[in-house]
Amino acid sequence: MEQTTCFHCGDNCSNSIITLNEKSFCCNGCKTVYEIFSENDLTCYYDLQSSPGAIPKEIQGKYDFLSQENIIDKFTEFNDGQIQIATLYIPHIHCSSCIWILENLNKLNPNISASQVNFGKKTVRVNYGIKDYSLKDVVLLLSSIGYEPYISLDDFKTGKAEINRSIIYKLGVAGFAFGNVMFLSFPEYFQVDGFWIEQYKNVFRWLMFAFSLPVVFYAGQDYFISAYKGLRSKLLNIDVPIALGIAVLFIRSTIEILFDFGTGFFDSLTGLVFFLLLGKFFQQKTYSFLSFERDYKSYFPIAVTKIINGEELPTQVYDIKKGDRLLIRNEELIPVDGVLINGKARIDYSFVTGESEAVSKKSGDKLFAGGKQTSGIIEMEAIKSVEQSYLTQLWSNDVFNKNKEEGFTTLTNTISKRFTIAVLSIAFIATTFWLFKDASKAMNVFTAVLIIACPCAIALSAPFTFGNLLRIFGKLKFYVKNASVLEQLAAVNTIIFDKTGTITSNQKSSANYEGVRLTASEETLLKNTLRGSNHPLSRTLYDILDEHNIITLNHFEEHIGKGVEASHNNDRIKIGSASFVGATETSALNTTVHVSTNNVYKGKFTFYNSYRKGLSKLFNKLKKQYDLVILSGDNKGELENLKKLLPTKTKLIFNQKPDDKLEYIKYHQTEGAKVLMIGDGLNDAGALAQSNVGIALSENVNVFSPACDAILDASKFNQLDKFISASKSAIKIIKWSFVLSFMYNIIGLYFAVTGQLLPVVAAVLMPLSSISIVVFTTIATNFLGRKLNK
Repeated sequence: MEQTTCFHCGDNCSNSIITLNEKSFCCNGCKTVYEIFSENDLTCYYDLQSSPGAIPKEIQGKYDFLSQENIIDKFTEFNDGQIQIATLYIPHIHCSSCIWILENLNKLNPNISASQVNFGKKTVRVNYGIKDYSLKDVVLLLSSIGYEPYISLDDFKTGKAEINRSIIYKLGVAGFAFGNVMFLSFPEYFQVDGFWIEQYKNVFRWLMFAFSLPVVFYAGQDYFISAYKGLRSKLLNIDVPIALGIAVLFIRSTIEILFDFGTGFFDSLTGLVFFLLLGKFFQQKTYSFLSFERDYKSYFPIAVTKIINGEELPTQVYDIKKGDRLLIRNEELIPVDGVLINGKARIDYSFVTGESEAVSKKSGDKLFAGGKQTSGIIEMEAIKSVEQSYLTQLWSNDVFNKNKEEGFTTLTNTISKRFTIAVLSIAFIATTFWLFKDASKAMNVFTAVLIIACPCAIALSAPFTFGNLLRIFGKLKFYVKNASVLEQLAAVNTIIFDKTGTITSNQKSSANYEGVRLTASEETLLKNTLRGSNHPLSRTLYDILDEHNIITLNHFEEHIGKGVEASHNNDRIKIGSASFVGATETSALNTTVHVSTNNVYKGKFTFYNSYRKGLSKLFNKLKKQYDLVILSGDNKGELENLKKLLPTKTKLIFNQKPDDKLEYIKYHQTEGAKVLMIGDGLNDAGALAQSNVGIALSENVNVFSPACDAILDASKFNQLDKFISASKSAIKIIKWSFVLSFMYNIIGLYFAVTGQLLPVVAAVLMPLSSISIVVFTTIATNFLGRKLNK
């Protein structure tokens, strides 16, 4: 009798069949899920994979505890009274269909604004409005479509961090079977006659067959699953030739003992899977070690101002503890959850939620990490220590970033995309040749070719090279977002610098005041207005001016690229460009900041720039390979000084507003330029986002910005050429590792094609080639690191 399978989950409909729209379902739960998808026009879920769903479980009343406020607070990472964000662990995530449906939850319920899947961790991060919805509703919705979250109440965590030991179990099964099959093969190896041939030959052979079953169908199942998924998606991944080799060995060996043609290749088969898993286990261990080693979160240079006994001190975020009092300036990111103590808070949580509307907060309200203060200065008390992983998660959140990888093909993809096709072609051609010359060797040749040419070494070279370099750069105070940034950094041909705060040092600059003497109240208002701004000139002037009483401003607003304005009681002040404060622009040889109070022009501060140490030497090194540009928002006062200081071919462009910088970069990119932009992370946010690689320079300020791809400590500015050079060298290391891998493949293929290489030997050599590539890339990148340290 033909069995009917459920259209949704794929299980057999053994007891009862429920039909709808000519489709069969095993239960009402699966039928309900299908109806939900149909009503919301999401049935293409089934096009990605047949029967991808899970049977929804009975969950009536199971999650009532999620209605309690104290429990919701433990589970949610963000909650501003309107939007909540929670990350849930979903064990059932297993394929592209899962990712697709979980990232389209907003189509099932409009209260969900966004959902992001982390396939590796099997988690989904859900943003939802809480006016008509709740965390309980999210969990119930996920459960109703077959993706019930795993929630542990023991420690209030959504999903325990369990160690995946499946590869160890599979390795144990394969190793046990391999040892026994080898033992049972001894009579064949030594060609024992008599007693062996007459009585126990078939027993030993069928025992070997029995040992091979768990190896093929359990230990080696991941290779078949991966190959099947790849082929179903019309992709030839690196597991296709491996799965084909295992299948050919098993089928050929089974046929041999079934028809008494011979003993088969069960020793090679079990040994092959054992050594493949051993190589995979080694890679997994090495990856986890590398992940720990490149944990640049420890070095992340986000600074925040901590108030200790009335004194303001810049502090690294990972030194913040519960109870610390923090000062957050305009446009600064809130690094930890806390409570607002004083000041007018207007928090922009778009960095976290995607919603751009700023939220007003009053004293005593809770503030969440990841929000950006947009209305002057506030003071807050930290209620927990910083979670560096949360900040770096925000930094790497591609939802809020322009996708710079669009149209950018990685080196690995370029070289290896046709690799599998070439290997399969060689295997079939060689096998066809041996079928005519010596059919007994044909299957050995076919399997050996497929295994020896596995491109694992090629796949490993780029992640290990870039991963190790990320770690080295982090220790040298150059913090890069991901490996793709390093690859794009190596490809740049144009470098654009902002001037103020980038090639000039804020800490060494001096300023003179020219104009009407400011009253004591005006000086206090000036100092407190500057205190709230993060602009390099504001920070410099704030440090130069005398100390004054701290006051709470009634109003504060920063106009990017123009200046700041603020008010206290009946006094108003404007600080910025001449046009912004209402003054007549006069020619100046230096950078100037103008001041007006109550619409009356008072005077200007003239800055005497101090350029960074090694600037001229750095530019002379860079000019040999790159087009260099200075894009400044200041006037041309420094033109003559910069002409003397910088190489003759350096383009010097002044009076550039933030939008002008962005358009300049965009235009030159259309002309073929690969642009590296270096700025201060505030005024240059648009230019940093537009450029191929954007680097924000950090000088004891909070430059945490979604726009930048990397953060460079100001003390390492004169080593910029070394970092770019190291990125180029990393590309060379990867290419050399490709060469080594290809040499190994060519030599191995020669012995495999000529029938001189057994599949089991190929399986031993394959992980050894991977180890050699990892060792080579690690040694080479560590050597690069030592050169950078000199």
